[in-house]
Formats: sequence, C-alpha cells, structure tokens
Amino acid sequence: MRTLKTSEAAGLLNVSASTLRAWEQRFGFPQPRRSPGHHRLYTYGEVSALRDALEAGLSISSAVSVARDTTGWDKHALVSALSAFEADRADRAMESSVALRTLERSLEDVLLGALEVIRQRKGLASAAWAFATRWCSDWLLRARRFGAGSARRGGLLIGDASVSPLDPVRPYVLALELCCVRAGIEVLSIPVQASARLDEAADVVSPDVVVIAGDEAPDDEVARWAYGVRECAGRVPFVLYRRALDGDSVPTRRQVLAPSPVNATRELLTICESRNL
Repeated sequence: MRTLKTSEAAGLLNVSASTLRAWEQRFGFPQPRRSPGHHRLYTYGEVSALRDALEAGLSISSAVSVARDTTGWDKHALVSALSAFEADRADRAMESSVALRTLERSLEDVLLGALEVIRQRKGLASAAWAFATRWCSDWLLRARRFGAGSARRGGLLIGDASVSPLDPVRPYVLALELCCVRAGIEVLSIPVQASARLDEAADVVSPDVVVIAGDEAPDDEVARWAYGVRECAGRVPFVLYRRALDGDSVPTRRQVLAPSPVNATRELLTICESRNL
C-alpha cells in the first residue's frame, strides 16, 4: 500500500505542507497515520481522490466530501456483499480497500464500519449478521499473512470474554489481536472459560499486560480466569477492552482501553514499552 510523506502529498495536491496540515485539522481529511519516527504518512488513495476532486473545480470542502465518498465506496461494497452472503465479493472489497489504505484504516473504516451497518439494518439475530461475523472472523485470521512487526515490542495475554460467535464485540477483539501482532506485540488469546493450567500459556507469551476483552462472559467466570493468571504471572497490569466496569472481575486497578482497536494498540504499546525500559 503506497504512502506519501507530507512534502510528497502536498506536492501532489499542489499546495504547501502547512495548507495540507490545515486541511487535516479542519476537515479530518486526508487523515495520515504516523511512522515509527512519528512522521505523517498519507495514503496515496486518499490524496489522489482529493486531487481529482480539486482538479474538477470543486471547493476544498466539496472536494473533501467527494473524496470521502470515493474512498468510502469499499465499505458500501462490503455491506452489499455481506448482505447478499457473497464471501468472494466481500474479499474483493477488502482487497480493494487495503490497496488504497493502511490495513489498520481498512479495519476500522471499512470492515468494522460495514459490520455496524449490517448490525443496525439486519439485527443481531439475523442470518446476514451471522454470515457477516463468520466471514469477518475468517478474514481477520487470514489477514495475519500481512506480517507482524520486525521486532518483539512486548507480550500480551488476552482473556477473551466475547463468548458467542454472534457477539458484536467479537470482531473488535479479533481486530485488536491483529493490530497488536502487526505492531510487534506477541499475542496469545485464551477464552476465559479455560481457567486451568494458565501457567503454561503465561510461560509462552511472558505477558507485559493482560487484557480482558469482551462483555458477554459473567464476572465470576472472568474473575476465576484473572486470578489464575495473577497466580502465575505476578503483578502484571490488567486492562479492559470493550467490557463494562461492573463487578470485581479483575484483581487490580483497572484501565479501560480506547474502543478503537488501533488506538487501543497504541495504548498497549505504551504499557509494554514502559515495562521494558
């Protein structure tokens, strides 16, 4: 997936770098990601779509709207494919998205966005939702082929409390796993129902942080799992991802991660790096 530095993106749009940053601040588009050195990297697809709209004579606000619609086509295509139970067409929609955006942006803007549309339109008990979540789980597992970070930056043990395959939180848990793997965090995910012999799992991943992810499993079940991890992993920090704060399911002061899998991954990296200083 092609990216552009600030100077390259500004040159393609025939504006100054300061103007490009002003558009980003005012309109939130184009939206760059950050390189490991914290430099802006713009996706070529977004910048190209904005350039084409500006060359058509549109004002910047209208051009941003058109460019957003253009780059948002993949989400509509994915909604259409999943609603029609067409896995191959859904795969093509995501492949098209990844060609234009980072994988992380594709996860949040296209895949998770499309699932939210289907959930609202069809309902959690619908066949379309069941098909969509199954396809999503398969795609996220296959997406690990896009590669992990070059160096291990931490270890993460996830207590998966999403339980059922129809749980709307389940895709977010899998997306978090994928984002962490790509960021260089070693991930091991264990269902919270599996609370015996957790020392074997902890020895493998040597967790810098433990995440309780999902909101379906009852607190007593999560508590058994969490205390089992505490006994073998020591005073490793526990954090929550997309789980309510009710109950006493985690035996430590709890931090709640951002709901976005990309932002949650950044927070987990910060925790891992602080423990490895």
